[in-house]
Formats: sequence, structure tokens, C-alpha cells
Amino acid sequence: MEKVQFTEEQSTMLATLYGRALDARSAEPILGDPTAQEAVARIDYDFGKFGMGPDQALAIALRARVFDRWTRDFIDLHPEGMVVHLGCGMDGRVYRVDPPSSVLWFDVDYPETIDVRKRLYPERASYQQLGSSVLDLNWLDYLPADRPTLVLGEGLTMYLDPVGAPALLSALVRYLPSGEMAFDFYSRSGLKAQKLNSIIRRAGATLTWGIDDASELEPLGLKPAERFGVLDFITPEVLERASRGIRAQMWLARRIPYVANMGQLLRFTF
Repeated sequence: MEKVQFTEEQSTMLATLYGRALDARSAEPILGDPTAQEAVARIDYDFGKFGMGPDQALAIALRARVFDRWTRDFIDLHPEGMVVHLGCGMDGRVYRVDPPSSVLWFDVDYPETIDVRKRLYPERASYQQLGSSVLDLNWLDYLPADRPTLVLGEGLTMYLDPVGAPALLSALVRYLPSGEMAFDFYSRSGLKAQKLNSIIRRAGATLTWGIDDASELEPLGLKPAERFGVLDFITPEVLERASRGIRAQMWLARRIPYVANMGQLLRFTF
């Protein structure tokens, strides 16, 4: 059994891991991620502290499914491209997507996180894990700069330094030849209301960076390409699974833009 200790911010990645595991155990999983189930079974951690129920697991799985789709779409267009997953945490996306060996894939996170990943997850061809803060740009030296690249950051941007985050994105645009980036963001209003998020509150984490519109990143060299907001997730599939409380929140989001725009998933080209 692995004994895992993380900082408050890093413990949120265990919450999302647990959400993916709960999804995998459900009768009709969204992701069906066996890697998450196996990791949770081997990590010695009190996952119950997150108080995660079916609604939270559903939200985590739905968000991950969008990122998985964007990843598969990119690989279909660039079968010899590169994927860089920033702040990968304990996410097994590389195993879910299962890219061909012609695709280079790099997962980047704190050294202690990568150490745990290497003990839990199997090696695979054309896959490397880099132990570093994503804001320490020295890790860029390990990446080739001659392939179209997809940069992913799920559940990452809101924890980044408001000065260091734009510098990171700008450095990536300068270093990489072309490609796409995909992140999820909180709005500035969402940051103010962050303690309403039970997972963040229970983890004792703090969100520090948000944007209100994708156009804010255009000066960094990122061109907005696709957006997923709360309203885009309100589908018959979701309504069928959601509790009354979540349905009430959806009803509110439909009527109040302030609520609907508190969180968004954004894809860019560069």
C-alpha cells in the first residue's frame, strides 16, 4: 500500500482521482477509467474527507471527457504530434486515450507527484513523466520543439500564480512551433465564490487566478477556438443522473449569466 502525503493544493488531485474512480464503479460510467480504480485501491489516503457523492463524480467525469475528446481529436489530426499534460496529478489520461507510439506524451507535475505516479502506473512507449513545478520553465528543455503540440491543463490554471501563469503560456507559445492548448478556468467572480465548492473547501485549497473571457489570452499568442460552459453540459444524459440540487443549480445557471460563466473549458490554437 502506498503512503501518500500532499500539500493542500495537491490533495485536490486525489479528489478528482477519487471522482473518476467512483465514475468507473457506477453502472453506466462516463469515462470508465480502470486506472483510477486501481490507483485508489493502492493509495493509503482518507478519500472520504472530500465528502464526494455522485454529483461531484459526475461533474469530474464530464469535464475529463471533454479534455479526452479534444486530445483524441488532436491526435487524429497529428498522429506524430506531441501531448504535454501540465499538472497531470494522478490522471491516467494517457492510458484512457492510448495514443500510438508515434505520439510523444509528457506528463508534468511536482517531483513528489511524479514519484508516486511512477510507482503506481506502468511505463509505456513514447511516454515520459517530468517532475517539476510547471512554472519552473527548465522542464521545457526536455521537449522537442519540432512537433505540433497539444498542451493540456485540467484543474490547473486556478491554482497558478497570476503573474507566473501568463508567463508560462507565453513561453510555451514561443517555444513550440504550433498546436493547441486546452484549460479550464474560473472567472474572477468564481474565485470570490470558491468556498462554495465543497471539494476545494474540504481540501483547504485556495484558487488564485481566473479570467472572464478567452480573449484575455490573445495577447499571449493564443487564439480562442472552442468553449464549453456550464450550459453546454446540461444534456438529457446529465439531467437523468443529476440530483435535485444540481438540477436547481442548472436552472439558476440558465437564468443568471453570472452563475453560468463562473467556470469554463477553453481550447485555443497557436
